[in-house]
Amino acid sequence: MWIHEHQDWPDFTWDAEALASKLADTRHRQGRLLGRMESLGFELKREASLSTLTNDVVKSSAIEGENLNPEEVRSSIARRLGIDIAGLIPASRDVEGIVEMMLDATQQFSKHLTKDRLFGWHAALFPTGRSGMHKITVGGWRTIDAGPMQVISGPIGKEKVHFEAPSADRLEKEMQVFLKWFGNGDDIDPVIKAGIAHLWFVTIHPFEDGNGRIARAIGDMALARADDTQDRFYSLSSQIEAERKHYYDQLEKQQRATPDITEWLAWFLDCLGRAISSAETTLGNVLFKAQLWVTINQKPVNDRQRLIINRILEDDFEGFMNTSKYAKLAKCSNDTALRDIQELKERGIFIQNPGGGRSTSYRLPDRED
Repeated sequence: MWIHEHQDWPDFTWDAEALASKLADTRHRQGRLLGRMESLGFELKREASLSTLTNDVVKSSAIEGENLNPEEVRSSIARRLGIDIAGLIPASRDVEGIVEMMLDATQQFSKHLTKDRLFGWHAALFPTGRSGMHKITVGGWRTIDAGPMQVISGPIGKEKVHFEAPSADRLEKEMQVFLKWFGNGDDIDPVIKAGIAHLWFVTIHPFEDGNGRIARAIGDMALARADDTQDRFYSLSSQIEAERKHYYDQLEKQQRATPDITEWLAWFLDCLGRAISSAETTLGNVLFKAQLWVTINQKPVNDRQRLIINRILEDDFEGFMNTSKYAKLAKCSNDTALRDIQELKERGIFIQNPGGGRSTSYRLPDRED
């Protein structure tokens, strides 16, 4: 029996006393992080939020096995929020779609979540009307024609069913109940509500595809309400992606259990707490970048150098800088790249790594330098 077939579905229960210390700790971490962020200037807060939103979008897709270009995601978010950053690049339709959904969820968190709004999110995720090569129902609940919604793994003939969602003929009523509950101003703590909403939506699985990403957007919407701010300074999706196996294990375990969701909520609170702790690293990186630019701007660098420094400071930049990589990124000759690098080296902005010849490479100072 699946959880949605239980006689008490969807009357969820949980042991509030067992969760009290975890909830209090999570709330304390949230308040401390938001307090630290409020002490920053406007530009630093905006940079921290941009970094968090970028990670949220990239990692939420990565959980589903879809790898997005972080540069495209960052550029799309910056354009939509009116943030002026160097090196803006065009974004694909897939990137624009998930960015549109995530920003609507977090920037418009106080607006009611409705069926039409969910349909709009779903249509944004699948602008071609297809999931991969397969045509799907877009901007509408999955239909009976699509067959049973099963989450399976394993080779053909030896498939394991991890979970089967409610049948298509139940979806309209199931979603009406969910949306009414989500919009109610009840006395459930908003963080607990985020955990319930995530599980509840994933269980219903109302769309043919995209349910995980939309469930996480709904969770982020509830967390934005809990924080009462459009700014995002921690990424639950990033933490879920890091704990992907445990995430799916917990979901599957709850699908085979009763509507007592204490264990799921305990895991959710722990995961959220780890996400907030990880945000301390993001804050440290933002502050370090700001301090570095204060030093650099005492004698401004040229546009090529600024572009390269910004690129190295991106979270997804790997390895070190060398002449050929510099020339390719800055779209200049190797001679120009070498002159720029030597100038940055003389100013102490670039530090040459051990080694020489063709293996000569450079890095920016780190916090220990």
